[in-house]
Amino acid sequence: MKRVLMGFMLAALLVSTVGLPAAQARTRRIDRREARQNARIDQGVASGQITRAEAARLKAGQRRIHRMERLAKADGVMTYTERVLVLQAQNYQSREIFRIKHNARES
Repeated sequence: MKRVLMGFMLAALLVSTVGLPAAQARTRRIDRREARQNARIDQGVASGQITRAEAARLKAGQRRIHRMERLAKADGVMTYTERVLVLQAQNYQSREIFRIKHNARES
């Protein structure tokens, strides 16, 4: 519930403004990490460590993070607070990928 409320607050804050180029240049680290996490999910599926259902759930989490990033960059500036929220979401997603890859289930 907290995440949903936080997401709505962040979305409402960012929807009122427009812009992108300045924020794009400063989010390379976030973009690289997003790509690495997607690669970890794909590798887990290929090795059989992650089932299709688990992969779908993880990919949905990746989409949520990407949407958060896009909303944060909508006004052309990604503030420190917005960056922290995205990084926290990426940290959570990274732990989920690890947890699911190392459970006893196989496809």
